[in-house]
Amino acid sequence: MAGSLPEIEWLDETRSTNADARERALAGARGPLWIAARRQLAGRGRRGRPWSGLEGNLFTTGLYVLQADPARVAELSFAAALAVADVCDIALKDPAATRVKWPNDVLVNRRKVAGILLESGQAPGGGIWLAVGIGINLAAAPEDSERPATALAAEGGAIGREAALEALVAGFERWRLRWLQDGFGPLRDAWLARAHGLGERCEARLASETVSGTFADLGPDGSLRLDLDDGGRRYISAGDVFFPDGMATGAGKKG
Repeated sequence: MAGSLPEIEWLDETRSTNADARERALAGARGPLWIAARRQLAGRGRRGRPWSGLEGNLFTTGLYVLQADPARVAELSFAAALAVADVCDIALKDPAATRVKWPNDVLVNRRKVAGILLESGQAPGGGIWLAVGIGINLAAAPEDSERPATALAAEGGAIGREAALEALVAGFERWRLRWLQDGFGPLRDAWLARAHGLGERCEARLASETVSGTFADLGPDGSLRLDLDDGGRRYISAGDVFFPDGMATGAGKKG
């Protein structure tokens, strides 16, 4: 399953690397290609939330075309989180400092250091195009009272954008190829080994209700399994989840 790494393209400035990847996919590009910008003007996260483009941080999107159904393609969100965690390990040299948070955040010392946003659609030449959008706070973190943030430099793990991107791409490829060969199971196990809040009580705020319980596991499709006080179970596939530390999950990357 080994092979050469995808092409990397650096832009001096763009509005959104996810939008760039989408435009190229709809024009027939099939990747694999990673687009990175030294300055991003209009990044966005999950549910349209803004993603701050602070100077010195990493803004990048990987473009792939896959022969798989959309539900399976979505599992690569976990590969992206694990790849970001690999970058943090390289920078900090302390794997215990980095945790992944459902559905799409990466934390260092319980503060958000990165976000992830996957977008996809039907590729013109067949298959599903996938944009793997990732933003990592390398040099600076935005002010956000709802989701306290940090940067790798502030945690003693300075790393340059080029080195971070190379490590990120290599890590994502390693997890993607494992997913192709062995399915979601290995990604699920590796993600759970780093999971923030596993075994803790939390509150899931859904579109039409709020549900409380214990974050007990991941479902086979990556949904969050919530064990309820009455002995029942709920599988949460979308929503904002709040843990006792006051931090919400659910904010995505930047796109």
